[in-house]
Amino acid sequence: MIGDVLVQGVEMLLVLLVAPLMTGLVRSVKARLLRRQGPSPLQPYRDLWRLLRKEVVLAESASWLFRVAPYVVFTAIWVGASLIPTFATGLLFNWSADMIAIVALLGTARFFLALAGLDVGTSFGGIGSSREMMIASVAEPAMLMAVFTLSLLAGSTALSSVAHFMLTAHVGLRISLGLVAVALLIVSIAENARIPVDNPATHLELTMVHEAMVLEYSGRHLAMIEAAAFLKLVLYASLLACIFLPWGLAAAGDGPFAYLIGIGTYLLKLVLAAILLAVFETSIAKMRVFRVPQFLGAALMLGLLGTLLLFVSRSL
Repeated sequence: MIGDVLVQGVEMLLVLLVAPLMTGLVRSVKARLLRRQGPSPLQPYRDLWRLLRKEVVLAESASWLFRVAPYVVFTAIWVGASLIPTFATGLLFNWSADMIAIVALLGTARFFLALAGLDVGTSFGGIGSSREMMIASVAEPAMLMAVFTLSLLAGSTALSSVAHFMLTAHVGLRISLGLVAVALLIVSIAENARIPVDNPATHLELTMVHEAMVLEYSGRHLAMIEAAAFLKLVLYASLLACIFLPWGLAAAGDGPFAYLIGIGTYLLKLVLAAILLAVFETSIAKMRVFRVPQFLGAALMLGLLGTLLLFVSRSL
């Protein structure tokens, strides 16, 4: 029992520590691709430390919700990222690592962040919250359709069962899985406010979504919001790796050596994901805000087609 608690604690600490590093690596690779020196991959750690040391400045119209929201958002996303089997399956909390539960945790974080953007009453907060809800109204159904397709294939919505199915079963080349993979990639880009949906490096009124909701935050509150954004990127990268690249995951009861191999494999997956994301963002332009629902609508249709093709292939 003590060993299970220790391994689960290592997983929770691992996702928390590597989250800023993955974002820093994306920024560094993007700068290199654009022929700039760019910041160090460790810069997000320095930014968080600087924000934690600063004083919190609150607007006079801010309520208790504005103060509580950063902690709720951070906790919900951290728990969601910790539930995903990153380097091992069968951990202490893996029984609750359900894909629908993770979608619910992400929805909870989004709900409180949107309310915080509206709480102060600024125009920027209202713009960001309305755009966030516009994106969520299509992104959440698209992700749920992908979840349903995967659950029909693996017979469960538990991520450990899905990863075990992808490793042991003769999955082969399935069109439905390919459609689900593309749908989840589109949702991941939109949920993390990455190009072409949003540009996290700018604060332009016409384009920003996430940044508009957090402009009034400062100090430790802003540090919690930024850390939650870093964790969210790791969450989606871990989710895609667990489902479509489950190799290297240690099984329940394996020794420390298997866990070390799993951790090393997981870190390599995150590095690969960061490099691919940086290459993708430097090779594509930012789209208009009102074209984002069409972009996410494609993910919703792909998830629906994946489910329909799965039903059709089973009936033949």
